[in-house]
Amino acid sequence: MTKSAAFFDLDRTLLLGASGPVLSRALRHHGLLSADPIPGEGFAFKIFDIFGENLPSILLTRQGARGAKGWPVDKVNDAAIDLAPTLAGLVEPFAKITIDEHRAAGRKVVLATTTPYQLVKPFADILGFDDVLATRYRVGHDQAFDGTIDGEFVWSQGKARSVKVWARANMIDLDQSYAYSDSFFDIPMLIGVGNPVAVNPDPRLFAYAKTRGWTVSWFNAPPGVPKPVGLEPQRAMAMLAREELFPWIDMRITGVENLPEAGAAIVASNHRSYLDPLVVSFLSNQRGRPARFLAKKEVTDAPVVGSLATALGAIRVDRGSGSETPMLEAARALQGGELIAVFPQGTIPRGRQFFDPVLKGRFGAVRLALASGSPLVPVGIWGTEKAWPRSSRVPYLLNLADPPVVTIAVGEPFFPEEDVDAATEDLMARIAMLLPDQARQDREPTKSELALTFPPGHESAKAG
Repeated sequence: MTKSAAFFDLDRTLLLGASGPVLSRALRHHGLLSADPIPGEGFAFKIFDIFGENLPSILLTRQGARGAKGWPVDKVNDAAIDLAPTLAGLVEPFAKITIDEHRAAGRKVVLATTTPYQLVKPFADILGFDDVLATRYRVGHDQAFDGTIDGEFVWSQGKARSVKVWARANMIDLDQSYAYSDSFFDIPMLIGVGNPVAVNPDPRLFAYAKTRGWTVSWFNAPPGVPKPVGLEPQRAMAMLAREELFPWIDMRITGVENLPEAGAAIVASNHRSYLDPLVVSFLSNQRGRPARFLAKKEVTDAPVVGSLATALGAIRVDRGSGSETPMLEAARALQGGELIAVFPQGTIPRGRQFFDPVLKGRFGAVRLALASGSPLVPVGIWGTEKAWPRSSRVPYLLNLADPPVVTIAVGEPFFPEEDVDAATEDLMARIAMLLPDQARQDREPTKSELALTFPPGHESAKAG
């Protein structure tokens, strides 16, 4: 059996930013650095966080061995042990998932970083890395660092050489292996494996990766969500999530405090209009977090709209294929602490069903909650069909004088029972209870009302 491995850079890859601030605090706490920060230290870390590695920062890093001359190894080890849990807590959610997936696939997982070995080994142990390729400071006879580097300076070509030497010693096939890094200077390592991945790439690596057709991803967002300037589209939209920017509808939200501010959860809403995904996105952004939608393939495959839906983190669902892939992707997002949005009805009801006071849903949301251990958050939406009925290709944007009232009510999170059918009925009943009283009254709709529930061009839509 061919053996393969996955190599992970540390700063701006496993971590969103630099490890430097955490390392410096620990070293100061143990008396290895002076109590006062070096002038400009915080600014330098911030520049690194935004733009990534640069030659001046690497030159300073290379001089780190001289600065550590005389440090007792036992004190450094103590500092490393103390800082390891803090550093592990900063690892991005999808980085942890990716590490686990490689391990489950039988691959060795290896930390490959310029950061001194002695400082990152306890951290790597917490995350379960099989090995660590890092710069080693030479230890003198007095069990203190002597100011020189022992072996490779594990950066750029030096990192690539370290990976090759380790792979040869461990009988690893690099053509079957993976490497993850943010830095243009790690291209030698990335080129050396069969599956290079640019994670949170600096501008030069981003351009290079695109020209080579490499995978580009971010470990703080689900796969496929683009972040062209380090900001994903839904985060950008959150800045626009203000009611005054939607003058053509009168949105009234209740129970927003029931939507968790952090952690995995499944938002399950009824479906009345093409406007509903925007309304749910608006709701989630009130809590400062994006929502990932399960979307029909007809939406994700559509020109323009499909690209936008994918950019917003939509998960493609092809109901006719019987594939479990959408559920697996959604479960992965939940494992990363994301918010998943689902319309259990599957689509906007047509005709008489649109007015049925008893909501009927598919069991996907409940299955997902049971499989992931995530809570369901019922949401009742009412009035969106007045702003954008199914029979219209575009929303009514000119209702500025008398905009329709759209209500969004959020219920308390709950964990469903094991009986999927009963739990689905319970979920839909909870959603129905969040709707206005008129929604639960059985009445006969007019022909005009029925016509509004069919897509443009449909015979029944013309009847209205």
